[in-house]
Amino acid sequence: MDQTVVKQFLQEDTLVPLLVFTGVILIVFLNVTAGVLKTFARERTRREIAAFIAEGTMSPEQGERLMKADRKS
Repeated sequence: MDQTVVKQFLQEDTLVPLLVFTGVILIVFLNVTAGVLKTFARERTRREIAAFIAEGTMSPEQGERLMKADRKS
């Protein structure tokens, strides 16, 4: 029975759609993961800028300029 399942997957009419589906799922997963990591990095930077402003080593205007530099036009 195991051999029939393997033979079924190795047939071209089953293998190609399975590979395409797997590729699409992998690409979506990688894009979502990259977006989450980018968001975490952006928020960490914002917290660090806020901490610098709170301790007085950076002026609020400098912090605002740094935060605006990240935004896309």
